[in-house]
Amino acid sequence: MSGHAQKSALFEAIAMMGKAFASPVRLELLDLLAQSPRTVEQLAQASRQSTANTSQHLQALHAAGMVTRERDGIRIRYAIAGEQALRVWLALRDASIAQLAEVERAARDYLGPPVETIDCEELIARLDRGEVVLIDVRPVEEYTAGHIEGARSIPLDELERRLAELPGDAEIVAYCRGPFCAYAHEAVRRLHATGRRSRRLSAGWPEWRLHSRAAQRSTSDQSRAKATR
Repeated sequence: MSGHAQKSALFEAIAMMGKAFASPVRLELLDLLAQSPRTVEQLAQASRQSTANTSQHLQALHAAGMVTRERDGIRIRYAIAGEQALRVWLALRDASIAQLAEVERAARDYLGPPVETIDCEELIARLDRGEVVLIDVRPVEEYTAGHIEGARSIPLDELERRLAELPGDAEIVAYCRGPFCAYAHEAVRRLHATGRRSRRLSAGWPEWRLHSRAAQRSTSDQSRAKATR
């Protein structure tokens, strides 16, 4: 094989991952798997696709190295393929917001008027001081799979009937799957309608998880550096 042919083969192999992203259904599946592992049937229901169609898209994502799969009884359970795959998906999503006006317009049309946000650093500081109440408005199965420490699980469809659980004099911060998720947007609007002070976390659970892991590694590296002095 000539040098150029070898180079072409290399880029063709890399292109497998790019091809896996060339489907809005696959991107939605990645967004769902960034929250928690799911079976094919669960993903089909959440994405409103047929089981057969969902399975085909998952096979393409698996071939590209973006998801893993394992048998769970008679079902196949899929998960995002580790931290690097999660970072690739989030980087693609964030770059699309920054570079493509169509994405920003579509997000605005889907989410409606913007609501006030709080970033991860400010939230950490205010949680430490006990100044906010944090609620996770995702479905309960996603909360169970992983959530921000100290967050209360109040799925969006339960918010109105569980308002009494939330103190009336504290600011409430809602979070969900990420910037394209409408749950936290809607939760903030509903809380404002009841006279509550509320903001949404600018990030979602996947971004928080990566942020926490990076902070833990930094702390560990600093501890090791001190130990070697």
